[in-house]
Amino acid sequence: MTRFSLDSEFGVLRDVLVCRPEHFEWLPVNTTGLKSVATGDTVNRKRVLAQHDEMVDALRQAEVIVHYLEPQPHLQYMIYTRDSSQMTPWGPVINQMHWSYRWGEFKYLTDFYDSAGEGVFEYITRGSIEGGDISVIRPGLAIVGVSGVRTTEEGAGQFLSFFEREGWETKMVPFDDYFCHLDVVFSMVTERLALACVEVLDNEFIKWLGDHDIEIIPATYREAMALQCNVLALGNDRVVSPRNHTDVNARLRAAGIEVLDPDLSEIIRGGGSAHCTTQALVRDGA
Repeated sequence: MTRFSLDSEFGVLRDVLVCRPEHFEWLPVNTTGLKSVATGDTVNRKRVLAQHDEMVDALRQAEVIVHYLEPQPHLQYMIYTRDSSQMTPWGPVINQMHWSYRWGEFKYLTDFYDSAGEGVFEYITRGSIEGGDISVIRPGLAIVGVSGVRTTEEGAGQFLSFFEREGWETKMVPFDDYFCHLDVVFSMVTERLALACVEVLDNEFIKWLGDHDIEIIPATYREAMALQCNVLALGNDRVVSPRNHTDVNARLRAAGIEVLDPDLSEIIRGGGSAHCTTQALVRDGA
């Protein structure tokens, strides 16, 4: 086992990778980003940096060690560290992302893992896959959402093969590219609890979750499109979920979940929230 590793989405989070949004811009590459660009507004740089710092403070209050990627001026979406790599039980996988505006990130991810003394476990070399579509649900069980755009069957198949050769059960989950990534409509919260928008997910997948004893806290379509399913599980029945997601946070708390709620409203306008802006590096074994 490498020092950087995880075998679930709910083990206690110990280390996380983030990137300060010093060069962050809204880009018309997802549904939310298109809407933000269409307003004619520009990113409030002071506000977006303050919100990112507030999220990092929440992580540190939860005793998570925070690691930083060095932001690059030509890579405006590096803030969304979830997509560019994915931690596994055997170390990091460098993903092959769909959009050319993010291709250069692999170099800085590789440099980070090398400088941390970890090295890279595997590289995706076929098709495309992005971390927002990946869920290492629990030991022995991993899924990848496949829209055919940001993540293709070829990329998902290569990634899942790393788990299958170790005897894990895997599944590809189809969904519409309109939602960009699976974590816009589905996120694990605890070992047996997920936050999901059932009205847009495949019925077979909903049944599959039930067959694996995973219950759903429901989110509406409107809530999902406001990135309210995009939460980060911290372990020990805790999550990071933005402050203005009032109704979803109330449902989480009613289910016994402690909610850490930084303001991420400016960051969300680019198309990502708490889950998208963090890459789990170390979780306690489940």
